[in-house]
Amino acid sequence: MRIIAGAFKGRALASPAGMDTRPTAQRVRQAVFDILMHAPWAGRSFLEQADVLDAFAGTGALGLEALSRGAATAMFFERDRVALAALRANIAACGVGARARVVAGDVLRPGPGPGPDPVSGQHKNLIFLDPPYEQGLVQRSLNVLRAEGWLGPGSVVVAETGRLESVVETGSILAHRVHGAAQITFWRE
Repeated sequence: MRIIAGAFKGRALASPAGMDTRPTAQRVRQAVFDILMHAPWAGRSFLEQADVLDAFAGTGALGLEALSRGAATAMFFERDRVALAALRANIAACGVGARARVVAGDVLRPGPGPGPDPVSGQHKNLIFLDPPYEQGLVQRSLNVLRAEGWLGPGSVVVAETGRLESVVETGSILAHRVHGAAQITFWRE
């Protein structure tokens, strides 16, 4: 697994052995970032100024891809010890420790969020949700993140779910794509 584009293009990412961590497939990541880079509701300037929240981070592939493409910051939530070790190694390998923060915990119990940035007035404005499939974790995590102040009006959420999983009906749906066993839904809060 490698970073697809940007400053870290081609950089190999560590991934834990076994099936406990399911990194987003490279072709799915490519599709996600192609949409983000070219959509009228996002675009290069949106991505290059993004404050990213990568929930259920695993290896951090989504957040690191965003940082590689110019995102300002990324916060990663991960609770699995083995995945955390890979995530930290990947952040170090990309040299983005100053722009990345790892929370070793459960995104379903994140604690109070930072709320809006005091300068920009924005919450985390690009949220990646890539939980284990078929467990209803997208809706549960969104409810908690909203309640705790991690995202707010205008945040763009990108959720990867199983192909047959019902899509969360929230906010304004911006795009929806199916890729093999996965489906990707984009919406604005």
